[in-house]
Amino acid sequence: MATCPHIDLNNPDTFHGGLPREAFRYLRREEPVYWHEADANTPGYWAVTRQAELDYVSKNPQLFSSAERTCMLQNPSPEEIEMMRMLMINMDPPRHLKFRRLVRTAFTPKKVDSYEPRFREIARDILDRAVASGRCDFVTDIAAELPLIAICELMGVPLERRQCLFELTNIMLGMDDPDLTTSQEDGMNAMMEMFMLGLELAAQHREKPSSGIVGTLLDGTVEDEPLTEDEFCNFFLMLIVAGNETTRTVTSQGMRMLLEHPQQFQKLVDNPALVPDAIEEFLRFNPAVIAFRRTAMEDTELNGVQIRKGDLVQLFYGAASADESVFVDGDNFDILRNQREDVRNGHRAFGVGQHFCLGSHLARLELTAIFDEIVRRIRNPRFDGDIQWLRSNFINGIKHMPIAFDVV
Repeated sequence: MATCPHIDLNNPDTFHGGLPREAFRYLRREEPVYWHEADANTPGYWAVTRQAELDYVSKNPQLFSSAERTCMLQNPSPEEIEMMRMLMINMDPPRHLKFRRLVRTAFTPKKVDSYEPRFREIARDILDRAVASGRCDFVTDIAAELPLIAICELMGVPLERRQCLFELTNIMLGMDDPDLTTSQEDGMNAMMEMFMLGLELAAQHREKPSSGIVGTLLDGTVEDEPLTEDEFCNFFLMLIVAGNETTRTVTSQGMRMLLEHPQQFQKLVDNPALVPDAIEEFLRFNPAVIAFRRTAMEDTELNGVQIRKGDLVQLFYGAASADESVFVDGDNFDILRNQREDVRNGHRAFGVGQHFCLGSHLARLELTAIFDEIVRRIRNPRFDGDIQWLRSNFINGIKHMPIAFDVV
């Protein structure tokens, strides 16, 4: 079995400063299904970096399970696995499909589009505050605000709790970052605190029924049975985290790329109608989630490689979204790419198959609202200090990005 010792996809430092594009390019070309050796903290797994193989794994959950050992990159105990299987992201069909049917009614394009006026109002308020001094921390002052306010409103969380949710989300997803979490226990405590907030919302709904996502979940049924409190709280936790961190990350990374390519920012200023094309390139070039994991449920084969029952398979979405067989010069950032290639359907930022992201339309709407406002209000944006990167091999995140700009 061939190995490539200079590639370490377990070490969060490998992802400092952005995706390891050279390593991904090598793996796509030489070993698209590559055996990554174990280390002290992580068992060995098959690293999948090309789109054809990633799609095959994602679309065949009977062969590659999300539930068996969860889709997360850490190695949970049997007790933790049982708890994590209550999250829809860690379910397999048919159970996954039953829960997905319940929640997807809250995320239909028609329902999501009804939020657009409010999202644009929030985006205007955010920029009003952020541009006043001609400089800001783009992540905390702009990128984090809209997804956090939006998901709080959609879930019925009081806005005064949003800073608490911001901090809890950071702790849960920053277990490898010493600035955010000091121990795995901190992460579990943050999860439990969010769980308790879910219980509060469920109690409030019983006293005063509400519409929206909370009502959809608590008033709906799965196989004629309502969700238990634990099931609801797990849904709440997943939607808060997924609806907050991922859009924040794509917004931050998208702005970073525009700062590094000022001529492309100017193209958006000159023609704001290009913003939706730019957003697809943001998603393609820097998806929020670096990787998810699956477990092989039987002996099988992937691109001629023998996969044994019980083997772990890790799907690298950013690598697949730069696949040379799908995109021309996929490692180059180009906001005009979507006019030449089908970026929207080609990238894998939202996954593919059974677990395709239910919130994709919501994320695109939020990204459009905030970047429409940025392009309208800001000129000559530039870095105003060092970027502070999230230390993670799971989320492609930025903690702080100070910028300066001229105000229109």
